[in-house]
This record gives sequence, structure tokens and C-alpha cells, in this order.
Amino acid sequence: MNISKRIKHLRKTLNLSQIDFAKAIYISNGYIAELECEHRKVNDRIVHLISLNFGVNEKWLRTGEGEMFFRTHGVKLQRMVSLFNELPPKFQDYVVLQIEQLLKVSHDSGKSS
Repeated sequence: MNISKRIKHLRKTLNLSQIDFAKAIYISNGYIAELECEHRKVNDRIVHLISLNFGVNEKWLRTGEGEMFFRTHGVKLQRMVSLFNELPPKFQDYVVLQIEQLLKVSHDSGKSS
């Protein structure tokens, strides 16, 4: 399986349409379609965006070796991404804000320990 087929496999594993997958990595759905059909070459930027946004192991994405997802995130991240993508944009913004606040609280509480 080449990288284009792995991207399509990943998208289907996440149960995302090309439109939702593309939105999550800030590119057009037409671009995703062209990547999946091997009409465009997958560049480092796309690999990095997919890895960051979906918790995908870059080595797996590039070569097919190893696990699809980082072990620590795996199923939870897959579920979160799927649920997040179902939310309207204003609620997605709220979720991001809440996660940032949780991280701040987590970091602050770690300093006082």
C-alpha cells in the first residue's frame, strides 16, 4: 500500500468524508481527492498536518511500518476527532478553548507540586 492509499485508509478508519478530512488539515477536499487518486504527490507538509491533527504515526504514513496511531492516543484520539468533526465550527472553537484551559490548569498545578 502506498502513501496515497494509506491516507485514504486512514480517512475511512476515522470515518470522515473527504470534506471533513480536508477541513481538519486546512486543505481543499479536491486536493484530498487528488492525493487519494495519486494525481498529486503527498508532500512533507501534508504528512505533518495529518500526523499532528489525527495522532498518526508519521513512519506508518510514509512507509506503512509500525502502528497507524501513536499508542498513547490511538482509539481515544480517533473517537475525539470523529466527534469533534461532527460539531459546528463555533462549538469546535469552544472545545479547543476548553482544552487549552485544561492544559493551562494542568501545567499550573504541576508547578505547585
